[in-house]
Amino acid sequence: MTTELQNLAVTQYGLALHTTTPELGLAINNFAGDSRSQVWNLGRDLSSLVHQYLIEFIQPQTWSDIAFLAVARGPGGFTGTRIGVVLARTLGQQLEIPVFAVSTLAAVAWSEISKGEKVDAIAIQMAAQRGQVFGAIYQHSLDNLGLTALLPDTVFTPDAWQETLANWQTPYQLIEAKSALAATVTSILDLAYLDWQQSKRPHWSEALPYYGQHPVEV
Repeated sequence: MTTELQNLAVTQYGLALHTTTPELGLAINNFAGDSRSQVWNLGRDLSSLVHQYLIEFIQPQTWSDIAFLAVARGPGGFTGTRIGVVLARTLGQQLEIPVFAVSTLAAVAWSEISKGEKVDAIAIQMAAQRGQVFGAIYQHSLDNLGLTALLPDTVFTPDAWQETLANWQTPYQLIEAKSALAATVTSILDLAYLDWQQSKRPHWSEALPYYGQHPVEV
């Protein structure tokens, strides 16, 4: 382990936010035995309370203890997703630390893979607006350092998604992401940390929300 990673493990933390649903999910970890996470169902109060909950949550750590941020970039609700990404970008800019924007669907896949059961690939589907479906297929990367997107997050009609699955050439496990998504904030943080270990340091400006078409400026 490099000196930089040793220092992160001992003195610095990763902090993750998940706001793509009416729930707020927060997680903090120094990857050396000190970790905690929590979920609150804030509903319409998410936008007005997220800062207060975040400030209280990180204690006894301070902002100077945070080495990097991770945030769920979507897909998910428009307002909630935007709140989380904007907050992460703002903190990243002020603290001058990297911000990892992680797919909501990838986090669900990682949560399943982290259970330890051997799976070939994870197909994730989630309801989208106007009767459409968000779909993606992920598998554990060959180097065991995260996920490989076999099919990146995409918006489908239900028929097109079913056709895609029917024509998929390799085995997969299908999961529907529909509840308790904020609890995958720990997976958001885990995936970001795996990238951190590979010396990836994304600038805060690279963190963009995914609403279902293309990443857009915030």
